[in-house]
Amino acid sequence: MRAITLLPYDWQIALGGWIGKLGLLFAKKRRHTVEVNIDLCFSWLNHQQRIQLIEDTFRSTGIGVIETAYAWFNDPHQLLHRTTIEGVEHLRHALSEGKGVILMGMHLSTLDLCGALLSTHVPFDIMYRRDRNDLSEAIMTNGRAKNFPSALERDDIRGVLRSLKAGRAVWYGPDHDYGPRHSVFAPFFGVDAASITATARLARISGSPVIAFSHYRDKHNRYTLRLSPPLTGFPTDDDRADATKINRQIEKAIQKAPEQYWWSHRRFKTQPAGREQPY
Repeated sequence: MRAITLLPYDWQIALGGWIGKLGLLFAKKRRHTVEVNIDLCFSWLNHQQRIQLIEDTFRSTGIGVIETAYAWFNDPHQLLHRTTIEGVEHLRHALSEGKGVILMGMHLSTLDLCGALLSTHVPFDIMYRRDRNDLSEAIMTNGRAKNFPSALERDDIRGVLRSLKAGRAVWYGPDHDYGPRHSVFAPFFGVDAASITATARLARISGSPVIAFSHYRDKHNRYTLRLSPPLTGFPTDDDRADATKINRQIEKAIQKAPEQYWWSHRRFKTQPAGREQPY
C-alpha cells in the first residue's frame, strides 16, 4: 500500500477501482451484507438499479482503501488543490465559543483522507475502534498520530468529555450498530435500526454544539468537504427523537452519493426481541 501511494494520484484511484472489482467477485460475505442493506434501504430501486449501486459501492470502497493508505503514508497537504471545503466558518465560530464541538461524522469511504484534509485547516480529535490485527492497529495508530492531535478509543467517554471541556472538536460517528446497550430503535431509511444515544448524551453533558461533517469524491477525483451549521433543537429529553434526528442527518448525507457509504457494515444486525436479523 505504501508503494502504491508513490504512484501518480489518478493511477492510485484507478487501482482502487480494480481492488473494488476484486472485492465484488471474492468477498462474498461482504457482498451479501451490502446486498441486504441496499435491498432494505433502497427498496424503491428496481433490480438493475440495485445491482449497479452494489457494483458502484464496491468500486468506491476499493478506492477508499487507497485513499486511506494515502492519508496514513503521505502528506494530505499535497491534495489540498483537489479539495473544496464548505461551511468551515460554522466550525470555527462554534469553536470560538469555547464549549468544544461534537463533529458528527459518518462512515463514507473517503473518511480517513477527508478527515486528514479537514485537520489541515482545523485540527480535531477523533474516536476510533481498535483493530484486532496488531499490524493494522500499529499502522493506523501512526497514521492517526500524524494527522490528528488525539485519538480516543470508542468507549473512552471521559476522554471525549475532557477534549470537549478543553474547547476542542471531537469527531464521533454514530452511524454503526453497536448493539442494544445505550441504543434505541429509530428509523434509518425507513427501517428500525439500533441507534446509539451517545451523541445526545455527550451534547447534554458538555453543552457542546453538534456539527455534521460529510465528504465526497467526484468523478474527477476531487473532494468536497461539508460542515453543517450546528444542529438546532438538539438534544431533547426524548432519546428516540434525538436518534431519529441524527439518523436523518446521516441519511441526507448518504443520499448525495449513496455508493460512497460503507454498506458492508451490518447496520441492522441488532433487532428487537423476537425478530431475526436479516444477514
